[in-house]
Amino acid sequence: MQKQYEAVFIMTPVLSDQQMKETVDKFKAILTNGGAEIVHEENWGLKKLAYPVQHKSTGFYQLLQFQADPALIEKFDVELKRDERVIRWLTTALDKHAVEYAAKRAQKRSGQATEQAAAPAQETQSETTENKEE
Repeated sequence: MQKQYEAVFIMTPVLSDQQMKETVDKFKAILTNGGAEIVHEENWGLKKLAYPVQHKSTGFYQLLQFQADPALIEKFDVELKRDERVIRWLTTALDKHAVEYAAKRAQKRSGQATEQAAAPAQETQSETTENKEE
């Protein structure tokens, strides 16, 4: 039986964008090859850590929400532990309330992204109407 999980991991800040994407793709591939379905993914970007970890004060945060068999989680954690690009991680099982909250949060975030994409288009339209009035 598959359960829903959420994994947040912090990658070292010395990675380039390409290396960061490769690292995330690697862990997504581990999950999908193990039969998991990725429900939601968020890149939180470079953030300051609360305390230094491995002599680093910042890190790239990544969130993955997925449905997987509980046996896959142990393999996933071992792979996170072996990768030197990952400095911290946490994988938690979500209960039904957390699943509902995560779905609302993902929907809200995707709605904000579409609003931000639509905003420049609206500005362009208003600029063209202003130009017509002159």
